[in-house]
Amino acid sequence: MYSRIVGTGGYLPENVMTNADLEKIVETSDDWITERTGIKQRHIAVEGETTCDIAEKAARQAIEAADLKPQDIDLIIVATTTPDRIFPSTACLLQARLDIHGCAAFDVQAVCTGFVYALSIAEKFIRTGSATRALVVGAETTSRILDWTDRSTCVLFGDGAGAVVLAPSEEAGILSTHLHADGQYSDLLTVPEGVSQGFDKMKAGEAYIQMQGNEVFKMAVNTLGRIVDETLTANNLEKSDIDWLIPHQANIRIIKATARKLNMSMDQVVVTVDHHGNTSAASIPLALDVAVRDGRIKRGETLLLEAFGGGFTWGSALLKY
Repeated sequence: MYSRIVGTGGYLPENVMTNADLEKIVETSDDWITERTGIKQRHIAVEGETTCDIAEKAARQAIEAADLKPQDIDLIIVATTTPDRIFPSTACLLQARLDIHGCAAFDVQAVCTGFVYALSIAEKFIRTGSATRALVVGAETTSRILDWTDRSTCVLFGDGAGAVVLAPSEEAGILSTHLHADGQYSDLLTVPEGVSQGFDKMKAGEAYIQMQGNEVFKMAVNTLGRIVDETLTANNLEKSDIDWLIPHQANIRIIKATARKLNMSMDQVVVTVDHHGNTSAASIPLALDVAVRDGRIKRGETLLLEAFGGGFTWGSALLKY
């Protein structure tokens, strides 16, 4: 028995912030941002709009696309670094919004790799018979933890949510997932404040993303190259067997480096970073939903999903759509 994606959904806040808008609030330029990241715009949650709000919109789309009702769902996993509350989990809040009762619901925190982690967990629930319809959501309001005076970070991130529904299938679906982490690099990409460390700064609204960009870039390129090899070897596949690469949308240069590793044309790579920015755990499901809805990705094609994030965490999922 396999676990197969039977529906996708996505949502981006209506508020769009272009590079020209950023030029007005921080010392930067459209050329500088575009050349280094490939980003032209990003969506920013409006005041009062929460991670659960945007997760709900993406979730309802995915459930509808799967031709199901919310009450058919018996597992909810939300990948997020920016939950509505310390507790309960955003998954529980989403469960209440969808009028679903009794099934397991929990959050996963692996930053930009969060959706791949959550997908891997849900896949194992399905394959073992512990769930029959799993809702997996990546949702972030990363704009809430940005220092808008720091041009090295505030230009990179955006808000959004993407979702998939998994169901059992006798046909091949998710073929393998590969998850990794190495906490020794935690200070290279971090928000150094939290509940039990630096709580005063968090209460004051001063818990911001800090990143050592050059070091993160090098680690990401090298690590994603290795995860490509690991995934292909585990499935006894050649690079040419991959129809689509759906990468975490952090930086166009990292995406192109991974495509070169696969000897893939950029025409086979789903790229949304130019319009979405880095939406962390939401970026892969958002990109998947875009390519499914515009008809690029078709049933039976082989997809490679890969991500790298703070922790450091990294991972991949190989699947037949």
